[in-house]
Amino acid sequence: MTECKEKVRYRFAGICGTALSLSACAVGPDYRPPQATSLGVPATYYQGADLQGVAPTVGDSELAQWWTRLNDPTLSALIDTAVANNLDIVQAQARLRQARESLAQTNAAFLPQLNASGNGGKNYRSQAGGTRVDDSGNVISTGASNWSSSYSANTSASWQIDLFGELSRSAEAARAELSASGYDLATVRMTIISELVTNYVQARLAQEQLRIARETQRVQQDNFDIAGWRLQAGLVSSLDEQQARAQLAQTRASIPQQEANLRGSLNRIAVLTGQAPGETTRALETPAPIPTATPQIAIGIPADTLRQRPDIRSAERSLAAATARIGVAEAQLYPSLGISGNLGTTSNAFSDLFSLITGGVFANVSQVIFDGGRLASQVRSQRAATDAAFAAYKQSVLTALEDVENAMASLASARTRQAEFTIAYDASNNAALLARSQYQAGIIDFQILSNTETTLLNARNSLATARSDEILAIARLYDALGGGWQSMDNRPIDEQKS
Repeated sequence: MTECKEKVRYRFAGICGTALSLSACAVGPDYRPPQATSLGVPATYYQGADLQGVAPTVGDSELAQWWTRLNDPTLSALIDTAVANNLDIVQAQARLRQARESLAQTNAAFLPQLNASGNGGKNYRSQAGGTRVDDSGNVISTGASNWSSSYSANTSASWQIDLFGELSRSAEAARAELSASGYDLATVRMTIISELVTNYVQARLAQEQLRIARETQRVQQDNFDIAGWRLQAGLVSSLDEQQARAQLAQTRASIPQQEANLRGSLNRIAVLTGQAPGETTRALETPAPIPTATPQIAIGIPADTLRQRPDIRSAERSLAAATARIGVAEAQLYPSLGISGNLGTTSNAFSDLFSLITGGVFANVSQVIFDGGRLASQVRSQRAATDAAFAAYKQSVLTALEDVENAMASLASARTRQAEFTIAYDASNNAALLARSQYQAGIIDFQILSNTETTLLNARNSLATARSDEILAIARLYDALGGGWQSMDNRPIDEQKS
């Protein structure tokens, strides 16, 4: 009996060893990330040469918390709150946890599957008809009811050998998908930060424009009063008074719109930070200046976008997963090998349940002979999916480069306009001061004063808009460069290894 057990054990070990050696052969292409040249990445940014204050290199530390360069503690506190409480980020974190568990489920396929079952019970049998005796008068049965017990226990095991790499390629795809989910989370975080900065700047711009409108309203109220006094004195006609009245009303009408713009930005900020609109943003209703930024901005080179942008890295990981699935599909064209075994026992008494145990070990091989070309079609389909994934990866790279170029163009434009509007504001302010004094002295009519005041109002609003546009362009540029996620706690698995 012992010799028989030893033979079974050595045979089982031989089967396992052969299976493990064969499982090292994984069919399908081995993935290698595409080079920057195959993605159409240029050596330098086209717009970078025309943008002042651009540094040639950029590091993760500069991108990680780029909003601190705006020198606004209130904004930094809001971003910290959004990163912790934003519900889009919470959803992305949940999807990352799902991907992590999917990888765990895939890895479980490498291990044997064990199952056990057991049952026990009593059987009832009733014999009616009274006492029965044989020809000699001996009692055969009494006709009474009786109970009998039965117990059984069974254990089975199965192990699918990764003969041609179906399981290993599946795990490879699951790891890539986990990394992609991590980068998707980083993309959501980056987007939320950018949107929060945008709404914060727009809120401060609305407050600045409200201040300008209210100051202009006070000046125009004085002009209206002066026109009324001059009309009563018979120095001017009622035309001046009506023009002053119309100008004042137009300025008053612009104030509710600016207040609505401010409220809309504040409400959006509340939702981005995971809170209900209203009381949560009351502190932001106190006017504050539009943030300012240091002129020096590091943009690096276009090839940096492959590393800095999480959406690009997510697309690259999706390409890796699609490539691995080619191997999964190809492995199904080849034979599959499995090992199974079972142990069982049955007894009429629980105390004797394990006195006799039976079992067996089996190996099974299966191979598809004919399926009408279904499996071969799956391989071709997965190769097509991989081609699509490569196109999506390249598209994400080109879109990122487009975002950077557009952001740099917007920044250059905002800076140029800000310089010109500063000159326009100074000239318009001087002209308005002269026009007011000359109107009061009766040298010019109200139409000239009205035109001068309108020009000053437009120049002030345009200068404020250009200042906010510069900050918004900087925010878009850092977002396009892939800033805002490098310091996140829930990094993708390949980031955690580095």
